[in-house]
Amino acid sequence: MSDYELSKLDIRVFGKWDTKVEIRDPSLKKYISLMPVYLPHTGGRHEHRRFGKSRVPIVERLINQLMRPGRNKGKKFLAYSIVKAAFEIIAARTGQNPIQILVRAIENSAPREEVTRIMYGGIVYYVAVDVAPQRRVDLALRYLVEGARTASFNNPKPIDEALAEEIIAASSNDPKSYAIRKKEEIERIALSSR
Repeated sequence: MSDYELSKLDIRVFGKWDTKVEIRDPSLKKYISLMPVYLPHTGGRHEHRRFGKSRVPIVERLINQLMRPGRNKGKKFLAYSIVKAAFEIIAARTGQNPIQILVRAIENSAPREEVTRIMYGGIVYYVAVDVAPQRRVDLALRYLVEGARTASFNNPKPIDEALAEEIIAASSNDPKSYAIRKKEEIERIALSSR
C-alpha cells in the first residue's frame, strides 16, 4: 500500500491515538517513524536493512526498549501493555495525544553533542563530536526507559506510571526528568572537552 492509501485509512495506535503529529526538530524527521499501525509489532523485519530501524514505528521502538535484559527480556506483550497503560495515563493527565507528547519528549531528551575517545600515541584524548540523528533517537528512548525503570525499581510505583511521568516530564523539559538530566550531563561533558 502506498502512503496515500494508508493516509485514507483511519488507523490508530492501540485503536485510540492518531499518528498525525508534528515533529519540530528537522534532523529527527526522517528517524521518527509515525507510520500508522494497528499493532506495533514488526517482528524484526528491519534488521537486515541499513537504517531499517528508522522505519519501525516509534511506539514499537519504545516497547522494544522496555524489553531490556533482566526481568522483562523477550516479554513483548508485557512491554506492550506497559506502554498502552502509560499512554492512557499520559492522555488522562495532559488531555493531549500521547504520541505527540512522546515525540516532544524524544526531541527534548536527545543529546546534540557527546564525547568520544581518541587514542594517539598511547595517550587518550576525549573529543566532543556531534551526535548522528539516528543515535539521538536511540539515546533519547534509552534514557526515557532507564528513567522509568529506576523510578519504579524497589518502589511501590508501577512502571507504567513511572514511564508516563518520565515522558511527560521530558516533554515539558522538566529538569526533574532523568532523560533531561542525562542529556544535559552529556552535553556539559562535551562542552568541557571541546
